[in-house]
Amino acid sequence: MLRTIICLGLFMSLGSVLNARHIVGGEIYYECMGPGNMPDTRNYRLTMKVYRDCAGMGAEFDNPAQIGIYSFINGSYKFVMERDIQHGAVEELEFVENPCLILPSNVCVEQTSYVINLTNMPIIAGSYIASWQRCCRNNTINNIVAPNNTGATYTIEITEEAQRTCNNGPRFTNFPPIGICVNDPINFDHSATDKEGDNIVYEFCAPLQGGGPLGVNNPSEQSLCEGITPDPRNCLPPYVNVIFNAPNYSAVSPLGVSSSISINPLTGLISGTPTLTGQFVVGVCVKEFRNGILLSILRRDFQFNVVNCQSSVSASIHSDAVVNGKEFVLNSCGNNTVTFENESTIEQYIKTYKWSFNISGNAVEKKTRDATYTFPGVGNYKGTMIVNEGLPCGDTAYINVNVFPSIDADFQFTYDTCIGGPVSFRDMSVTKAQNLTGWDWNFGDTEKSTVRNPNHLYQEPGLLPVTLIAMDNNQCRDTITKKISYFPVPPLIIIKPTRYVACVPASILFNNLSVPIDDTYKIFWDFGDGETGDDISPTHEYKTEGTFSIKVEITSPIGCYTSDVFPNLITMEPSPVADFIYTPEVINSLNPTAVFTDLSTGANGWFWDFGGQGRSFMRNPTFTFQDTGLAYIKEVVFHPNGCTDTLIKTIDIEPVVQYFLPNAFTPNYDGKNEVYKPAGLSEGVQSYSMTIWSRWGESLYETSDPEAGWNGRKNNTGQELPIGVYLCVLRYQDARNRPHELREFVTLVR
Repeated sequence: MLRTIICLGLFMSLGSVLNARHIVGGEIYYECMGPGNMPDTRNYRLTMKVYRDCAGMGAEFDNPAQIGIYSFINGSYKFVMERDIQHGAVEELEFVENPCLILPSNVCVEQTSYVINLTNMPIIAGSYIASWQRCCRNNTINNIVAPNNTGATYTIEITEEAQRTCNNGPRFTNFPPIGICVNDPINFDHSATDKEGDNIVYEFCAPLQGGGPLGVNNPSEQSLCEGITPDPRNCLPPYVNVIFNAPNYSAVSPLGVSSSISINPLTGLISGTPTLTGQFVVGVCVKEFRNGILLSILRRDFQFNVVNCQSSVSASIHSDAVVNGKEFVLNSCGNNTVTFENESTIEQYIKTYKWSFNISGNAVEKKTRDATYTFPGVGNYKGTMIVNEGLPCGDTAYINVNVFPSIDADFQFTYDTCIGGPVSFRDMSVTKAQNLTGWDWNFGDTEKSTVRNPNHLYQEPGLLPVTLIAMDNNQCRDTITKKISYFPVPPLIIIKPTRYVACVPASILFNNLSVPIDDTYKIFWDFGDGETGDDISPTHEYKTEGTFSIKVEITSPIGCYTSDVFPNLITMEPSPVADFIYTPEVINSLNPTAVFTDLSTGANGWFWDFGGQGRSFMRNPTFTFQDTGLAYIKEVVFHPNGCTDTLIKTIDIEPVVQYFLPNAFTPNYDGKNEVYKPAGLSEGVQSYSMTIWSRWGESLYETSDPEAGWNGRKNNTGQELPIGVYLCVLRYQDARNRPHELREFVTLVR
């Protein structure tokens, strides 16, 4: 049985607890360090231990903690001093393993210590009291009223007699376990030690209140006695007990009246059986007496977290079968010595193992995790394996061992080693039981059989491991593996070409379907056209027409040989040869019509594609191109036997760029010939530049826009230039990036 925690029991409101830290316990004890430097004084060292849960991101330990020192004389309390003390190292308490309890990983308790040194404290006719108060407790506590608004007070009293005798107070030895199991007995040693060996008496007592929720929203309230961190100057003893949820809970029944938890007054042993799950505040007081005189009272409060537990251990062994979850059946065939493999969990919580078998009327026991037994002979033997015997979290595995007669698997095989064929297998297995009942064959090539004496035809050669598992009437099994060296040649050569008839030239794949063969075999191909090959399934290109016979030779790794000829298997038909010319040689946007002349041979049909702009089935078509640029002309020609050939040629239909320059213009505002610019064809023009120059070499106008012209003014914006002769220079590149330059004398007339 696997023991787990039901988290309801450990922390009943995970949402609040796991998101905040709270004080969960604490105590103060003292030591007398000897006389002070002044008469009738003492030096003391007080140690306060504080415990908190470490889940979530809530409050840290107070650093410093405000410790109040008070005097109690003639029934009156007075404030003596306040000490602000830094805490020491923060440590996580070690969880004492309980095989019945597995805590969640985020459940833990941390502790720290505050050390207070008091020097030259006068011996007074009364007591000194040291106290620290802090809000608040976990709101998931079950046994007190309003725990989330109830703080804690940790205090110690040093009586007049303790001062006079320089007494050392008692201190607790252990901190209670973080979690305990409901309905499981507890026996926790909550004892304390005393340096002088004084008489110590233990009792359950009420924890003390101290501090409250004031100051959460108003920091000025912090120092009030109901604030989060009360001011010791204002909050003198005596302190109020926490209020228990009566009548089910009280200081002496902190886990509920039904739980019957008690503390031994002489030993401090807390015992009983908790019957309720939840989180409970517990107070323990230790009274120290010497010669009947009370010296001090050590007080601690803490939390008991009672959870639903299940066993964390489960007794289990490796077996052939499990009956009803707890009876483990093992079968041993032909071997009287049986080794039992223990699979019990969780191993870290298992303290003891106990094996027991009744052999020949005697109980034979062993106390190791695994165990080996030798039984007298064939028969049935029963036993047990107990983990954690006598502990609350124990478990038992019941064992049923069958020692059966032996079984030996064996087989023989026969086959033709040179010519591929089936292998015959013969079972030779024997058993000392009644009879054989089953056979599982694995032929080493993914194929299987359950026939006793099977025949198997291998599709691939190789050194093949054959395994037989034989079974008898007791379900005993034995396994044997033998290797078969299987390298025959195929009994029949089978080839399948991708095409039997093709047009020259053509590549044909010869798919070799013969079995068994692999790449360890030597293969020789004669393709009938003077070419050979050595692949298992080769690809061969035929370049001439005709009919060809194919020959195949196969030799196995052990020297077995076979061959075959496939007469007239491949026929290669003649193909036409496409060819054509076109006129004129230069085709452009001014002359876009071409005449195509077929020069193909062996063709009786034609198909033309003019670069996607048109089609034709004529032998010698004429076509006018609608667009300029590169056109891919495709001619497909057809032989009478259906074979074809294709030829593609590229024609450049060039856009024509052609300019001429006028020799005069008249910018006189009559609406005629007002602007000077080139005329002609400009489709595809690039890098265009026109400039106008005076006879003295002065630049008068320049443009890169083929649509722009000169209006007779300097840069088209200045004063009108005089009548006269000017020079025009035109430079450009045509559609194929060829450079051109034109020059012309221009007469300006007004």
